[in-house]
Amino acid sequence: MKLQSGARVAVAGAGALGSAVTLRLARLGFQVTAFDPSLGHVNASSVAAGMLAPVSEALFDPPSRDHLDVMRRARNLWPDFAAALGVRLVRSGVRIEGAEGWRREVAVRLDALGAPAGAFIDEDWRIDARQTLEALHEAARNAGATFQSAAVRAFEPGLATLADGRREAFEALVLATGPGVRGGDLAPETRVLTPIKGQILRLSMQGDDEAPVVRGEGVYLAPGGAALAIGATMEHGRDDLAPDRAATKALRAAAAALRPDLDLDQAEVEVGVRVTTPDGLPLVGWSQAPGVLIAVGARRNGWLFAPLVADLVGAYLTGDNLGQDAAAMDARRFEKPKT
Repeated sequence: MKLQSGARVAVAGAGALGSAVTLRLARLGFQVTAFDPSLGHVNASSVAAGMLAPVSEALFDPPSRDHLDVMRRARNLWPDFAAALGVRLVRSGVRIEGAEGWRREVAVRLDALGAPAGAFIDEDWRIDARQTLEALHEAARNAGATFQSAAVRAFEPGLATLADGRREAFEALVLATGPGVRGGDLAPETRVLTPIKGQILRLSMQGDDEAPVVRGEGVYLAPGGAALAIGATMEHGRDDLAPDRAATKALRAAAAALRPDLDLDQAEVEVGVRVTTPDGLPLVGWSQAPGVLIAVGARRNGWLFAPLVADLVGAYLTGDNLGQDAAAMDARRFEKPKT
């Protein structure tokens, strides 16, 4: 399916992926409306620490281990992407700290990944997630896109039905939302997705914005202006947004082991829910459902993959060259072969 410039496209979701897609399509000349019932409120993308960290992800998150090359290519799109948005890209890297035995294990794993096996990872970057989300929305609006605080309930070619009963004309729907899509009602491929609840601690304190992220055993400490982000839990199968102090116990203990002077009782807990595919890469491509293009399931790498996914969605809708990473992210790759 190829659309002409000026076609009306709905995007379900206004987090990192949905907002990047909205901006990309608006700049390609489509009439884009992004729908998100949580518009203007905290979501998983705004809770995130904004890590663009392919090596750290491959190192500490087993499902990401086989995807280092694609994650690096995604990260390499960020300098131009950030510059166009006017957001700051912090390239101060990641410093490994902790017990000597654990650091030796990390060095061995780094070597296995083909990365320098020292105590510093210089190719992992970060952005301020909330500022970048605001910049994406502003840029998309300036490019002609609109945002509505509503959810898409159903879609058929030419028509989207919203949760409040309204029906609006669109030629295609890009599904870029989070855990609410798992039922498969809008796209059957999303039934493979599972939720991951993530809790992050934010501790108000002045810090050096250009300081590196510190990675310890079971925790990271990410500086960010007036707050330190301490993350993050990975609670598989959970999709509730309630803070759970019991689930953060190990996170707090790991942070205290690295920085005993932190007053963790003063930290605020923020919660987001992400969705993941079985292999950890997002689903990107046309669904079996007519007119629906999927861009979901980035695990905890929504920000890292946002420019790459946006480019892929643009290529699908315009019939352009999809590039080398389309097959790995194919939205229908988990379908059972027909016998």
